[in-house]
Amino acid sequence: MRLGVDSAVVVARMSGWSARVTVDSPSSHLDLAAAADRILVAAFLAGSQEAFNVIVTRHQRNVYQLCFRFVHTHEDASDLAQDVFVRAFKGLKNFKGDSALSTWLYRVGVNCCLNQVAAKRPSTESIDDAQYVDERLDDPLRAVVRGERVAEVRRAIAQLPPKQRATLLLRVYQELSHDEIATILGCSVGAAKANFFHALRNLKRLLQP
Repeated sequence: MRLGVDSAVVVARMSGWSARVTVDSPSSHLDLAAAADRILVAAFLAGSQEAFNVIVTRHQRNVYQLCFRFVHTHEDASDLAQDVFVRAFKGLKNFKGDSALSTWLYRVGVNCCLNQVAAKRPSTESIDDAQYVDERLDDPLRAVVRGERVAEVRRAIAQLPPKQRATLLLRVYQELSHDEIATILGCSVGAAKANFFHALRNLKRLLQP
C-alpha cells in the first residue's frame, strides 16, 4: 500500500470540548471507521491523524462517563476526558497491545481522575492482598447502585477513598472483570478484589440510615 504524506490537524471532539494537535500524517484507502482498534493504533503510529480521530469518536463516551462518575460535573469531566485523549495522543507509542485499547484508555482515565482527587484530598488507603473477599456481595451491590437511591449512592461513592471509588466504578458501571481492573490500576487481582470488598463495605456503611 503506497502512502502519500500531507499535513493535518487531529481534532478530538466531544460536546463542550476539543483537543487539537498538529501532525504530519499519511492518507490511505483503509476504512478506518470499521477497523479494529489495533489497526487504528498502527495507522496512527504510522502517521494517520484520521485514525486517532476514530479512536476518540469510538471511545470518548465511555471515557467521559468514567470521568463524570468521579467528579460529577460536566465541566470537570470534559476537562478530564480531554486530558485523557491528549495523553493518549502523546503516549500511544507506549501502548504494547497486551490489553484492549479500551482498557489502556481506562487506565489513563483513572490515573487522570486519581491525580485530580489526590490534589484535593490525600489518601491513606491501604490494601492487603490476602484479605478475605466475599464474591457473593457483587450482585447485591449492583442492585443497590441501580436502584432508586441513585443520588444518595453517588454522594456515598464520592466519599470513598480514591482507589476504592475507582474499583467500584469500573466494576459496577463499566462492568469490567477483576482481572481488567487489576490491569487498569496496576495492582494484583487480589488487591483489586480487596479494593472492591472494602468499597462495598464502606458504601453500605455510608448508606445506613
